[in-house]
This record gives sequence, structure tokens and C-alpha cells, in this order.
Amino acid sequence: MTQPDLIQRLPKAELHLHIEGSFEPELMMQLAARNRINLRFKTLGEARAAYDFSNLQEFLDLYYEGMQVLRTEEDFHDLTWAYLQRAAADNVRHVEMFFDPQAHTGRGVPFGVVTEGILAALRRGERELGITGYLIMSFLRHLSEEDGFALLKESEGWHDAFVGVGLDSSEMGHPPLKFKNLYRRCREMGFKLCMHAGEEGPPEYVREALIEIGVDRIDHGNRSMEDPALIEILRDRQTPLTNCPLSNLSLCVIKDLKDSPVKAQLEAGLMVTVNSDDPAYFGGYIGRNYEQTAQALGLSDAQIIQLGRNSFTASFLPEAAKAEHIEAVEASLA
Repeated sequence: MTQPDLIQRLPKAELHLHIEGSFEPELMMQLAARNRINLRFKTLGEARAAYDFSNLQEFLDLYYEGMQVLRTEEDFHDLTWAYLQRAAADNVRHVEMFFDPQAHTGRGVPFGVVTEGILAALRRGERELGITGYLIMSFLRHLSEEDGFALLKESEGWHDAFVGVGLDSSEMGHPPLKFKNLYRRCREMGFKLCMHAGEEGPPEYVREALIEIGVDRIDHGNRSMEDPALIEILRDRQTPLTNCPLSNLSLCVIKDLKDSPVKAQLEAGLMVTVNSDDPAYFGGYIGRNYEQTAQALGLSDAQIIQLGRNSFTASFLPEAAKAEHIEAVEASLA
């Protein structure tokens, strides 16, 4: 069996996916037309060209601009359904997706419109595609902790609809401890805690998230590898890292895919996973992330299979469901 065949057959969970980051230019233009919104892109070709950027801030500018066309429950359903269909083609069995309600409520779209549209697609995905889905509400870290508390209050009617909270957007200058009180409250409320750390920010951000905040999962965590003591803690605790190789390459976090820390993290015994992050913008969905990373790093078949196992082990699924998926991983290789 070739490695591409192995990767295709391998059941996977995707744990680091921003649903707004799966917004393909074709769908963006369709929704702009449906909602009679004028974009600066006049043609599909211009829209596709805009997806060529060189750093995190340029990406974020486009990311927030594009989501202006998302207005109705139908829009959010269509966005999520398009991702789920693509994920199914890569044999994704479970997804834990982030969504950024502040980016929508801040422009006048009610929280319920955003959430109900996404949830409708997740229910459809389980019914029609056999993909289970959990929702993670993300706070935007360039906003204040007070803004985060306001979102937590605004979302009260839907707290049973999402499994955890996350922290994303511009990392530099916005350390985890900026949100210490908010995260303490979320922990008290029973939410799982995720946090982007160590993508562009220093190892100290990972340490803060891991030790000071006590998160359940580190999103990215690349720069953990600069701190041997931190590597030991991550290994001993088996705190998952949701690595996103093609995203790192697109945003110049790494200069070459061969610089991805995925292999070193596997060899260090860390609970690393491979994910697509914002696949419409960063060069590919989860299958392509596996394929390109395996090729660039020379991953063995055993290491690829370990990434598949890790994806379920690191999920927030109940233990019995994790075991069933990991059994399916093993069965798929027979």
C-alpha cells in the first residue's frame, strides 16, 4: 500500500479547524451575490488571487473581510456543510471545529444565527455523512477579556451546544494570561479549554497556557520545541498539540515543510496531531496536510498511523467512542 493510499484509508479526527477558514472563494462569491453584498473582488479570479498572502496579519485581514458575506443561518449552514463534505472525502470521522462569534456579532449578526446555522449542518453531517461534530467557541485575543466575558454571557442559551472554548486571532502581544480570569470561569462552567499558543508567540506563551491556565489542548505549539523542560511537561502530561503544517508554511511560521516539528514531536513522545486550520486559505484540507507532511519529513507508515490514533485520543470524545475509532484505525490497515 502506498502512503497516499494509507492516508486515504486512515480514519481521522480533525481537531484544529476554523469553520470560517474553510470559506472557499467560490462559495464566498455565491453568498455575496445571494445577499447582495459588494466585495472588492469583481471576479472569481480576483477573489482567488487575494488568497495569496505572506503573513498572519494579511491572512486575518482577508479572513475578516470575507466573512462579511455571512449573514443568515442558511449561510452558516452552507459554509459548514461544504467543509463536512470535503472532510468526508478525506475519511474524517469526527471534527471539533472552532467558530468566531465575536467576528459576527460585532457586525450585527446575532449569536443564535451563527450558532444555529452551524449546528444544523453538524446534525446533517452526522445523519448523512457519518461525521460526528463538536463545536468550540473561540474568543478573539486581540479583544479584551471583558469582551470575552460579554460573549460568554451572550452565549448562555447555547452553552450545551459547544464542548469547549478556544482563543485565536493575533497571538503576539496577547499572552494567555490576559484571559486568565475568563478561562478560570470557563473551567468552573465545565468547558474544555483550548488555546492557540506557540504559533508565532514564544515558548513562554505555551508555558502560560499549559501551567498557568491549565488548558486541555494546545493549538499549534510549534515553539514548545525550543524549551526542553516544556517538552518534558508536554510528554509527561500528554497534553495534545494540534499541529497545522500547511498553515505554518503559508504564514511563514516555518520556511519549508521540512521544518515542521511534527516528526520531532512524535519522536519525543508528544501527543501531536495533524490538522488543516484554515484549509481554504492554507493550501489544503487534512488529507493533503498528512500527505505533504509525510513526504517532506519522511514519516514512516507507523508514524502516520500513530497520527491517526492520536487524533482520536486527543479528541474530547467519550472514552468508549475514542476506543471504537482507534479500533477502526487498526481495522482499516488490515
